[in-house]
Amino acid sequence: MQTELSKKLGVEYAVFGFTPFPAVAAAISRAGGFGVLGAVRYTAHDELKRDLDWIETHVDGKPYGLDVVMPAKKVEGVTEADVEAMIPEGHRQFVKDTLAKYGVPELAEGEASGWRITGWMEQVARNQLDVAFDYPIRLLANALGSPPADVVARAHDQDVLVAALAGSARHAVKHKEGGIDIVVAQGYEAGGHTGDIASMVLTPEVVDAVDPLPVLAAGGIGSGQQVAAALALGAQGVWLGSLWLTTTEAELPSPRLIEKLLAAGSGDTVRSRALTGKPARQLRTEWTDAWDSADGPGTLPMPLQGLLVADAVSRIQKYEVEPLLGTPVGQIVGRMTSERSVQAVFDDLTRGFEKAVDRINRIAGRSGQ
Repeated sequence: MQTELSKKLGVEYAVFGFTPFPAVAAAISRAGGFGVLGAVRYTAHDELKRDLDWIETHVDGKPYGLDVVMPAKKVEGVTEADVEAMIPEGHRQFVKDTLAKYGVPELAEGEASGWRITGWMEQVARNQLDVAFDYPIRLLANALGSPPADVVARAHDQDVLVAALAGSARHAVKHKEGGIDIVVAQGYEAGGHTGDIASMVLTPEVVDAVDPLPVLAAGGIGSGQQVAAALALGAQGVWLGSLWLTTTEAELPSPRLIEKLLAAGSGDTVRSRALTGKPARQLRTEWTDAWDSADGPGTLPMPLQGLLVADAVSRIQKYEVEPLLGTPVGQIVGRMTSERSVQAVFDDLTRGFEKAVDRINRIAGRSGQ
């Protein structure tokens, strides 16, 4: 499971693991993969610094990276309060009515939402980078396409590779033109923000479009056999996110949410704008159904939708209101049937990869060579 890219980064397996949880990121790197910490939830310097300090002391000297959400186009002078003021009152009332319908309690007086989307705003992401570049990160990934040119240049000046997610070959070519080092081809099956093209089609299209840049395959990958398939399609590694949600090192806030993930099948997700305003694959719930219903007000564009529902999502999670309780997750959720350690996941990936390679060698008449 080594490729030119994994060797360049000094990792044993070409498995890149995206996660919002520091303990999972560190465990991925310790297991021989490349842990990537998602930074979108960090709005304060001290919080991100604290968790990067923790990773530094628990990663055993192995490489790791950071994932931010930064738009390529800069909007000057816009504050969170300015954005909040753009949210229509009718949408606020719809949130109140939906929460009341399911009896979701209010947060305690003075208690702030634990789930904010301010990380989608460029200045917040830039503040995150001011912290991150003080650490020996090896990779900076951006989930909203190519980051601004000055950010790419700053990363390269510090010998940090830059990756960007793409849902089409056209987007991937723009990343290449923007000086990106690695393209993550994220298929329709993936959790979170996705395009409309399935991984089996998307991966080879992107590989051909950006050659010789390395490509990581993402979306619907959760077994060693699928890792082997991704490499066979020309990828130099895989980008896995959903698979880590049910690991023992993860810090999901709700036992009921873990139960829902373990019980869900591959058909129990939906691409909905309910969470952020952009199509994002997540567990299908009565919350997503309400927003996607013809009777609803319709979702708002990013970042308005994320700011609108932030408190509601925190309340649903805190009080574990089962019908509304969900999370971004890919179709691979159907394989996530038990809680396992990150190391156990890697053991399963490597065994499956070896079986797939042996199978292909037998088909090709090269068994035992």
